[in-house]
Amino acid sequence: MADNENKNSKTSELDEAALFFHRYPVPGKLEIQATKPLGNQRDLALAYSPGVAAPCLAIKEDPTTAADYTARANLVAVVSNGSAVLGLGNIGPLASKPVMEGKAVLFKKFANIDVFDIEIDAPEIDRMVETVSALEPTFGGINLEDIKAPECFDVEERLKQRMKIPVFHDDQHGTAIIVAAAIINGLELAGKKISEAKIVTSGAGAAALACLNLLVELGANLENIWITDRHGVAYKGRVEEMDRWKEPYLKDTDKRSLAEVIPGADVFLGLSAAGVLKPEMLADMADKPLILALANPVPEIMPQVAREARPDAMICTGRSDFPNQVNNVLCFPYIFRGALDVGATAINETMKLAAVRAIAALAREEPSDVAARAYSGETPIFGPDFLIPSPFDPRLILRIAPAVAEAAMESGVASRPIEDMQAYYDRLNRFVFRSGLVMKPVFSSAKAAQHKRVIYADGEDERVLRAAQVVLEEGIARPTLIGRPAVIETRLSRYGLKIRPGKDFDIINPEDDPRYREYVDLLQKRTGRRGITPEGARTLVRTNNTVIAALAMLRDEADAMICGLEGRFERHLRYVDIILGRRPGVDELSALSMLITKQGVMFFTDTYVSIDPSAEEIAEMTRLAAEEIRRFGIEPRAALLSHSDFGSRESASAAKMRKATALLHEQAPDLVVDGEMHGDSALSETLRRRVFPHSNLEGEANLLVFPNLDAANITLTTVSAMTDALHVGPILLGPAMPAHILTPSVTSRGVVNMTALAVVEASQNRNG
Repeated sequence: MADNENKNSKTSELDEAALFFHRYPVPGKLEIQATKPLGNQRDLALAYSPGVAAPCLAIKEDPTTAADYTARANLVAVVSNGSAVLGLGNIGPLASKPVMEGKAVLFKKFANIDVFDIEIDAPEIDRMVETVSALEPTFGGINLEDIKAPECFDVEERLKQRMKIPVFHDDQHGTAIIVAAAIINGLELAGKKISEAKIVTSGAGAAALACLNLLVELGANLENIWITDRHGVAYKGRVEEMDRWKEPYLKDTDKRSLAEVIPGADVFLGLSAAGVLKPEMLADMADKPLILALANPVPEIMPQVAREARPDAMICTGRSDFPNQVNNVLCFPYIFRGALDVGATAINETMKLAAVRAIAALAREEPSDVAARAYSGETPIFGPDFLIPSPFDPRLILRIAPAVAEAAMESGVASRPIEDMQAYYDRLNRFVFRSGLVMKPVFSSAKAAQHKRVIYADGEDERVLRAAQVVLEEGIARPTLIGRPAVIETRLSRYGLKIRPGKDFDIINPEDDPRYREYVDLLQKRTGRRGITPEGARTLVRTNNTVIAALAMLRDEADAMICGLEGRFERHLRYVDIILGRRPGVDELSALSMLITKQGVMFFTDTYVSIDPSAEEIAEMTRLAAEEIRRFGIEPRAALLSHSDFGSRESASAAKMRKATALLHEQAPDLVVDGEMHGDSALSETLRRRVFPHSNLEGEANLLVFPNLDAANITLTTVSAMTDALHVGPILLGPAMPAHILTPSVTSRGVVNMTALAVVEASQNRNG
């Protein structure tokens, strides 16, 4: 009784939270945003009358140009009549709208696909087909959702015949693709062949039949497939709830129940109701059975119950609180991504099979850092409890979309074939990490720099361990990790990482390293006049990993260093400065930050080091920043910012920025730079010309230089939060050797990005 009350209380709390979530700050989960400026009369003339006539006539002349002049090629309709909504049943089209909005935001979140959700009052097959087929001019694809069986089969079949864009019933095929990937991997772990596996279902609706059809495509034997539903076994001669879609699986048998047909089964596929699969039934299944209990919210058998009955079982559910969640979001956004990007006229069996194989293969790869954060505990690796990837693994789009696109091209349904698959992969990678294309020149240079060694002060940190594996896989550098060997070994195993000390990377153990005395002597020699006593030097080499990393750099045991994942920035900076020193001709260190937003790339300086730099220091940090920006293949355009806009105010700060601008014109005549100016003048050439027509700056500035640390850091953190921008950095400018001090908020991908930058710096310094 108490358990039921507790469950009811939790359900009530969730319901209240869900209602609040959907109502505030504005009702619903979607909005429409313009992708073009509409700030003046000319914009309006271009967007609507009379300018819009030009693309209209171009499309009339050549319909394929609709992909060039409209959003159609990236627009999908999520369509439902509300006849089979989740576990709610036939609740009607209006009540289904929150679900369809939810599907729309998943498309956008996971694959950057725009969606209109369309709920139609069309319970009859003919009316639904007529309504949906009439939408073809608007959309690049149709995602049918929550339509009851068997009507959904007819609706999809007829729409595919009538329409020349992809039509995909996700309840059928999305589930089928994930299930098939799980079965491929489960059978591989069990050492079984799909052609010999006995498969028994509970449930014979749209999803179950689509799963079986796809498994047959993969090699499953019809004779080994048994389907059951609420009327028992589907046998020849049965009349209850029979249709032509079940006919291939009918058996000439006198067996009538699930209990009678499950003995010897290698796979149980449940898409039915809670509690259908009894624990005693599992005893008769084959060795290492695969149980897919996918009823929601309560599966056909709870995983813990199944595990007690069969410890050797592999178990999948539809729930996120158990391993191996069969979740359609693993595939449908990426299948549509690949299909839309080649202008596919259909999503065919070849494309679905390509998605199955891509998902199955991904589960066998090492888990990524983003996927790891989707789990609250230890990161699983391929095995009985990890047959399919996490829905939050960013590699899904990088594996599935290209596989689907290539399959579409090979099977002849691509109207706009991709000519450069590497460029396509780069575009997808940009969406995943947002740093992809901007960092590409840096990564290319880093890979070309052979045998570079990077030392990581925070060698026990999960982010560093994951980054080290990526660095090795990408061929960027050989890592050296500072940390306790036993701790590193344990964490590598916990996170499912394959790299091993000695073979793939080196370790410096701060508690017991044979170089300890040499490090101490070098530190004392280097910093004896900077306040570090002999006793202090011994303590630092035992306790401060940033000090150890810097000393290793001096001893030529590494070419670049990364530190700062723990502790205060200025503390790390002090030791980097006094041990490594500064480049010849550099008076002060400074920091550059890069923000990657939807609008483009912007650089900010100095964001972490100089509290109130002089005009000379500002000129120096701007020159150093410009040098760094060119490593990205970007030509810097610098704006020195102030509260004064080209002399509109007189103050010490404005005079400082004015003087720094003059110094830069003398010291770096090739650098495009101007100041002092307002931020809006820096970002708008129109506004800048209105204030000062003779500015040396053309276009939008991409390097913003601030008068002090307050202005720079506040702007950086505020803009980053407001725009959901990706921060790369801080990039330390001016040290004698490549060294970067990161921040505690950095991700594993951020560590990789900074490693590549450090390697390029090391290579150029050595070659230069």
